[in-house]
Amino acid sequence: MSNESTHAVPFLQLQGVNAFYGESHILHGVDMVVNQGELVTLLGRNGAGRTTTIKSVLGLVGQRSGSIKVLGNETNTWSTHQIARLGVGYCPEERGIFASLSCEENLLLPPVIAPGAMSLEEIYSLFPNLYERRHSPGTRLSGGEQQMLAIARILRTGAKLLLLDEISEGLAPVIVQALSRMIQTLRERQFTIVMIEQNFRFASGLSDRFYVMEHGRVVEGFAAAELDSRMGMLNQYLGV
Repeated sequence: MSNESTHAVPFLQLQGVNAFYGESHILHGVDMVVNQGELVTLLGRNGAGRTTTIKSVLGLVGQRSGSIKVLGNETNTWSTHQIARLGVGYCPEERGIFASLSCEENLLLPPVIAPGAMSLEEIYSLFPNLYERRHSPGTRLSGGEQQMLAIARILRTGAKLLLLDEISEGLAPVIVQALSRMIQTLRERQFTIVMIEQNFRFASGLSDRFYVMEHGRVVEGFAAAELDSRMGMLNQYLGV
């Protein structure tokens, strides 16, 4: 497995991570490195353990063991709010938009937890749709606008490591293209991003590296430059 990268400093490092929900043992010794400024995508079928992996980073599982380092800090015994203050933001698959609040009120809700938080002006420049809908209730936003709002909201906190779970799911192709342009802009601004994606075409054009998961384990890891040579393996694991 190759972890080679031009980026020298790991933002996130998992070694031998196990995770449990009650009696259910979900992750079985996950090893993973995400370097600063990289975009890494976790591939795998539903139930492979990808969402549990990123939830483990923030301590959002019942129990975890092994080593999880964020910017060199061993965080496995830290609480979620302490980990977030290292600059970690999580955009869950369900988005978590507050329906009774306006778009702008949703944006203003999270506290600034780390240096470098984006201002409203910067966010509206990056997401012009949100500026147009800033007074609209959360329930009136389209699926694509809700997804943009969910991502924009964590940028307001100062997070520099973004954990994004299925952000393209169920969205029209034109919206997926807009999300792709937004992710490219964040990469240019040196954000570090971990994505979970079923939309292989969307992920393949954005990612520096990939990890393939199956049954709670990392079974393959490779760089974007190796993608063509790995398609047979991906078809075996993912059916792509």
